Amino acid sequence: MKSLITMALVLGSLSAFAAPKTYQVTGPVLDMNDATITVQKGKEKWEISRDASSKVNGEIKIGSKVTVEYVMTAKTIEVKEDKKAAKAKK
Repeated sequence: MKSLITMALVLGSLSAFAAPKTYQVTGPVLDMNDATITVQKGKEKWEISRDASSKVNGEIKIGSKVTVEYVMTAKTIEVKEDKKAAKAKK
């Protein structure tokens, strides 16, 4: 019984370290270089960062239809104080 509880705790803690959610965008390539790839999705242009670790299957060319999988990563987080809460403190 103890081992089952221990296993449940370990598995539960591992879920906290799960990989971030993966998203994707599909469309023709508008532009690309070593640092970015720009894909047209409807009327929107999606510019996505890439680097040497980005896996590429096939040869990317302008106009090629591609599906790009990506994750979102925060660069900075700025906390804004709630003005109503600040006034209530005074």
